[in-house]
Amino acid sequence: MHSEFIRFAIAGAIGFVVDAGVLYAALALGCGPYVGRVISFISAAFVTWQINRRITFAPNQHVSLWREWCQYLAAMSLGGVCNYGAYAAALHLLPHGAASPLLAVAVGSIAGMFVNFATAKLWVFKAASQENAE
Repeated sequence: MHSEFIRFAIAGAIGFVVDAGVLYAALALGCGPYVGRVISFISAAFVTWQINRRITFAPNQHVSLWREWCQYLAAMSLGGVCNYGAYAAALHLLPHGAASPLLAVAVGSIAGMFVNFATAKLWVFKAASQENAE
């Protein structure tokens, strides 16, 4: 489980880069920091799902890709609530500047990481994890 968490954290770091990059692109295109964050979160979730299903956890062979993606997005949304709440709070508490959204994304990502790991392991990739343990 320790190595799974490390791989999950690496996928999360890559997701953080995607999240922040898409957020700044959305801001440059005129989206506000809250709508832009929804777009960036979904983009990052898609990237981390692709990494986690290939590297962190074995894909669940008993469900379709579409269903697995929907389950993953739903699972990440639980952590996403923690993530988004911490992001919004950080935006309000941090001094306003060019780096504020980046720092707020980092605060949110850390806030949601443990919830996201638990839901991915115990729900989305549960059947595959159990098969690998046997």
